[in-house]
Amino acid sequence: MDRLDAMQLFVRVAELGSFSAAAQQLGLARSVVTRQIAGLESHLGLKLMVRSTRRLALTSAGTAYLEKCRVILNLVEAAETGVAEERLTPRGNIRISLPLSYGLKRLAPVLLDFSQHNPEVSLDMDYSDRRINLIEEGIDLAIRITRRLEAGDVARRLGAIHLQVVAAPEYLARHGRPKTPAELAHHVCLGYTYAGSSQVWQFMVDGQLESFHIHSRLNANNGDVLTEAAAQGLGITCQPDFITESFLQTGRVEAILVDFPTPELGIYAMLPSNRHVPHRVRVLMDYLAERLAAG
Repeated sequence: MDRLDAMQLFVRVAELGSFSAAAQQLGLARSVVTRQIAGLESHLGLKLMVRSTRRLALTSAGTAYLEKCRVILNLVEAAETGVAEERLTPRGNIRISLPLSYGLKRLAPVLLDFSQHNPEVSLDMDYSDRRINLIEEGIDLAIRITRRLEAGDVARRLGAIHLQVVAAPEYLARHGRPKTPAELAHHVCLGYTYAGSSQVWQFMVDGQLESFHIHSRLNANNGDVLTEAAAQGLGITCQPDFITESFLQTGRVEAILVDFPTPELGIYAMLPSNRHVPHRVRVLMDYLAERLAAG
């Protein structure tokens, strides 16, 4: 194993905090990984990591070496890619994490088209609303829908979606149509599990963003289920437009509180780090941005 390979292996072990996790992700025997790191330490004459009861920890020398390795590897990758990528055909594997409902309804057709146009790129698609650690799970790109990013997130905004408050005509006939967000406190609401059973829905009121507490009778971590529940007259729900549109078109639900807009949610392409982005991943991000912008 040459010096750059050893650096790459060290970075992967340091990021995952485990010889076993790095070995599994790279398809190597754990003994091979352990031996290579030991050889690197012997070559440098420094102890780079120590074992604790749960995971590996970097020494001060290891922390400094990790940062230098990242800089060097980034420069090597950028140099090699920059020279060649103008004539490169995108190729290689991309592991991509996708939100379940939006992924199936909007992204799957785009990704299948991308695959048709880029036959030398292999896509490994994971459809789930589970929040994952991109580095630990070896994800190259994740699409997330969120109102705000966390500190340290490396992301590119691809577009936006809007939330709509909907209810079945039968429900509104029985319980009345709320005229202001404050009246939701007197209605049966259907909530998104990740927000908790006592939730806050936000609306623009007289140009100001205001929060309103609602208590949900039925909760789920899937917007399709909650919109179907609303269509069956079980209550009012607030869901993304890509979920509600088919229900609205068939008249199974009606949009309410339309004079009180909800904050938009951003659609983001999330990267595992701010390292140089592989050509194939950048091509895919560009493709998604173009298609989503076109609607």
